[in-house]
Amino acid sequence: MVKYASPQAQRLNELLDFDKRIFFVLLLLIFLLIRYFTNVLILEAIPEFERLDAQGDLMFFHIFNALNYFWTPFALLWKFTVIAFLFWSIGLMIGYKADFKELWKFALVAESVFILPELLRLLVYINPDGNVSYLEIQNFEPLSALWIVGPENIAEQYHYPLAVLNIFEVIYGIFWVYGFHMISRRSLSESTLVVLIAYFLPLFIWLGFYIGAYR
Repeated sequence: MVKYASPQAQRLNELLDFDKRIFFVLLLLIFLLIRYFTNVLILEAIPEFERLDAQGDLMFFHIFNALNYFWTPFALLWKFTVIAFLFWSIGLMIGYKADFKELWKFALVAESVFILPELLRLLVYINPDGNVSYLEIQNFEPLSALWIVGPENIAEQYHYPLAVLNIFEVIYGIFWVYGFHMISRRSLSESTLVVLIAYFLPLFIWLGFYIGAYR
């Protein structure tokens, strides 16, 4: 049992010693900007989008995107709260006490991992050729199981689960191992156990439920 801050925990704590409120605003702006430019690419990939837009046929597309932009900050705050609660409650059940507020702050910082797939999608299709459809851009999930097998080669009910199984989830999990280690001052092996039970187990249960409930 680690009752003191390890060198890794100390270094991580020093790196994360900044105003989390400003970081949240920056994180939100980055997500919104990337999604805005990605939606522009998707829109331009729709055949004759200018004519359709002028006729009002893309009204629901614009409404959905506007609602998505509006909902993004609330979705992020909700996700941080749920993730922090899972780590706090599972850690407490196992006997590894960790401060909920610090877990919440770390969830905020850890979310930056998921900027990468959004950014990759934008960079890959920033100058698309005429053969790229809007669905290809919309459904592009870089470095995921779906990306490896190809969405056209698998039943639609497996698209979302395979998209979630990606390298960024692994990086997120590793990041949380060090985060829980820093906050709870437990060993890395004990922190790994908490990450497996508090994050990956619920994730796999949810994906299994999604596949079983898909119609």
